[in-house]
Amino acid sequence: LSTQKAQRYEAVKWVMVFAIGVCTGLVGLFVDFFVRLLTQLKFQVVQSSVEECTEKGCLALSLLELLGFNLTFVFLASLLVLIQPVAAGSGIPEIKCYLNGVKVPGVVRLRTVVCKAAGVLFSVAGGLFVGKEGPMIHSGAVVGAGLPQFQSISLRKIQFNFPYFRSDRDKRDFVSAGAAAGVAAAFGAPIGGTLFSLEEGSSFWNQGLTWKVLFCSMAATFTLNFFRSGIQFGSWGSFQLPGLLNFGEFKCSESDKKCHLWTAVDLGFFILMGIVGGLLGATFNCLNKRLAKYRMRNVHPKPKLVRVLESLLVSLTTTVVVFVASMVLGECRQMSSTSHSGNDTLSLQGMSEDVNSSIKTFFCPNETYNDMATLFFNPQESAILQLFHQDGTFSPVTLSLFFLLYFLLSCWTYGISVPSGLFVPSLLCGAAFGRLVANLLKSYIGLDHIYSGTFALIGAAAFLGGVVRMTISLTVILIESTNEITYGLPIMITLMVAKWTGDFFNKGIYDIHVNLRGVPLLEWETEVEMDKLRASDIMEPNLTYVYPHTRIQSLVSILRTTVHHAFPVVTENRGNEREFMKGNQLISNNIKFKKSSILTRAGEQRRRSQSMKSYPSSELRNMCDEHIATEEPPEKEDLLQQMLERRYTPYPNLYPDQSPSEEWTMEERFRPLTFHGLILRSQLVTLLVRGVCYSETQSSASQPRLSHAEMSEDYPRYPDIHDLDLTLLNPRMIVDVTPYMNPSPFAVSPNTHVSQVFNLFRTMGLRHLPVVNAVGEIVGIITRHNLTHEFLQARLRQHYQTI
Repeated sequence: LSTQKAQRYEAVKWVMVFAIGVCTGLVGLFVDFFVRLLTQLKFQVVQSSVEECTEKGCLALSLLELLGFNLTFVFLASLLVLIQPVAAGSGIPEIKCYLNGVKVPGVVRLRTVVCKAAGVLFSVAGGLFVGKEGPMIHSGAVVGAGLPQFQSISLRKIQFNFPYFRSDRDKRDFVSAGAAAGVAAAFGAPIGGTLFSLEEGSSFWNQGLTWKVLFCSMAATFTLNFFRSGIQFGSWGSFQLPGLLNFGEFKCSESDKKCHLWTAVDLGFFILMGIVGGLLGATFNCLNKRLAKYRMRNVHPKPKLVRVLESLLVSLTTTVVVFVASMVLGECRQMSSTSHSGNDTLSLQGMSEDVNSSIKTFFCPNETYNDMATLFFNPQESAILQLFHQDGTFSPVTLSLFFLLYFLLSCWTYGISVPSGLFVPSLLCGAAFGRLVANLLKSYIGLDHIYSGTFALIGAAAFLGGVVRMTISLTVILIESTNEITYGLPIMITLMVAKWTGDFFNKGIYDIHVNLRGVPLLEWETEVEMDKLRASDIMEPNLTYVYPHTRIQSLVSILRTTVHHAFPVVTENRGNEREFMKGNQLISNNIKFKKSSILTRAGEQRRRSQSMKSYPSSELRNMCDEHIATEEPPEKEDLLQQMLERRYTPYPNLYPDQSPSEEWTMEERFRPLTFHGLILRSQLVTLLVRGVCYSETQSSASQPRLSHAEMSEDYPRYPDIHDLDLTLLNPRMIVDVTPYMNPSPFAVSPNTHVSQVFNLFRTMGLRHLPVVNAVGEIVGIITRHNLTHEFLQARLRQHYQTI
């Protein structure tokens, strides 16, 4: 029976993964279709008015029309973000945190994905310098989290009885599949998506997951491809448009025999471009970090309307800059005269027609076009295609101005409260930079053999790599988007150089935003010097614990006065010790010997409090970051009042005491505790809500039993202790927690090196790691907070001071 069950579970998992891929593809289709619709509408109206007004001299009117469109769209996008604030930005930092094991509130809710998809549609159509690719990753992740649950807070009425996937680990696996599907749909890069999920996201990865994630990404890519090919070309079933972002085909024209996409000589230039890209990316990140800090101080504390006004201000500035630059700063360039010979392939013909159709001829005589307007007055994707494939030239002045304006405006835009991606603006910015390099090399150094499209692509890779600092996944994404495997080496080298150059100055943009939020992310490994620390140096010896049999009133008071997520289940062993000592001499000698060498909580706490006297007070703050939630009990609940007062009684075994009296010695306050297991807060609350307890006069066998399904029924939203009606509980009843605790959690010895602790914590996806000494006493507990970089650094400084 159990094998059948396992097979069914696996089958359901595969079906779910496929469903996630298809839904992510459909979200991408929805966004793409409406962005295209709105931008076409906008540009048609504005372009016809520009062409009319060029003759009549009423250009201010066209500017007002453009402003009307853009401000309306951006206003709608900001309103959607007010409904669900998590939907702002690209969502990649939040998904990174989620996959790293940190719950960001509201990040994978249905409301978030609705606001995100609709919002990104308006912010892209509103002419802001944002992409729709980053939010696709977030949307995919939300689909991944929500679909297998078959329930949503926003649609409470709809209830399915779907018993599978009721654990955080399953949910996290699906979220990584969804994020990968998002990348795959955005770039038409299923393998890139899988690698993205591996590199950026998941801290816990298993073999079986790789295959499922790849399958999910393929499903997403081909769903999107199928529908877009059908809608745009009317040829259903032919797959012509892989991703939302398509770089087109890089090909030398047949007539030109000397033309090569790239040669070995170019690699030197590519490396230099990588260095410059890294520097530019580091500058971008530095400016954006300053801006984000400024926003946190001055914009976010103010009423929410201020954020909307900021978005509108950015939109206004962007629109005016775009309009004025196109009108005033553009140059008229010759159209490329190379008429394509008839034996060219159809796709290439289609491509070049596509490139030539998006040329803008504002204010220019016949047979010429306005190069600045061609870049600014098009959707970003067509501007990228122009830079990659346009045979006609862009003047160096235009490219430099375009790069500068785009760099500053996209830096200002990332972080305002609209859903916004960073991939496309960075690619466009970098493509302009690459095209500029190619222009300079061609005209001033006289290298005729170079292919400008390649340089534009490498520039785009260099700048994007310098901003986001992804390596393996970005390489594969770019190769898959260009469909050109020969670009593998140049792209890889450029990205590596860009990452190393940028890392010399600061972190990638997503890591910066994660840090600004103060999320305790765990890196891949610790530094070598951290091995001077042991588990006993970083653990928290001041424990909150429960006994195997605990009175309800103690449980309630513990749950109400702490915010810990799990509690060790312990017994006190004062009696046993005396028994041991009475026995024969041999044992007691052994124990005396052991006692001297064994670490105890009291000893550790004493050592710390002595060394505390020599620290500056700032270190003291790191010592115990215990945030204890202070609960104000209402007057009518004198019951709770009694419970809290009971906490000061001297110590029968049924009342684990929270706040020992002042006169206690260190030994009494940190008594030896034998460790039996861990019990989660959610489990304790579920036991209290379901009334699992027995009275003093009965034996613990009379306590009702809950099955695993009943315990996990409320996942992922367990009841809160503060919603519990205390009048229904008899405070004298006793709860036996032993059937529900985890009797064999991962634990470490106090002498374990920090790197080992870290690897165990990270690879097994733990939240709590008890530190247990040689005689089975728990001496402390390690949580994620104790392994963050900042905390370890502080402990290391302390360690050096005490030596």
